[in-house]
Amino acid sequence: MTIYGVALLAFCFLIGKVVGSSLGVAIGINGDVGGVGFAMILLIFANQYLKKKGWLKPETKGGILFWSSMYLPIIVAMAATLNVKAAASGGMLAVLAGALVTIGAFFIVPIISKIGNPSKQ
Repeated sequence: MTIYGVALLAFCFLIGKVVGSSLGVAIGINGDVGGVGFAMILLIFANQYLKKKGWLKPETKGGILFWSSMYLPIIVAMAATLNVKAAASGGMLAVLAGALVTIGAFFIVPIISKIGNPSKQ
């Protein structure tokens, strides 16, 4: 039954890629525009629909939860790799800007975490 969860995630991913690629073609961009987002929205709606109908068994739910938790970090890592390649080919200024933003984020995260958790102040 876990395979059904994986199959549902794969189906949502493929539909998301088709929608994202079609949107990219429609606006004149050679690439996928929001395919991962469309896939995740479709997965949420499909998950809710299956729960409402009573067709979502615990094993299927386990497959969806496992791959959903693996899906986003993998996609983010893939996108980050593409962004680094694009920045490196864009010149030294793009690489410098990316490095400065990353270093700035390292300093801002502790400040934001203190604001969000008043007990640590």
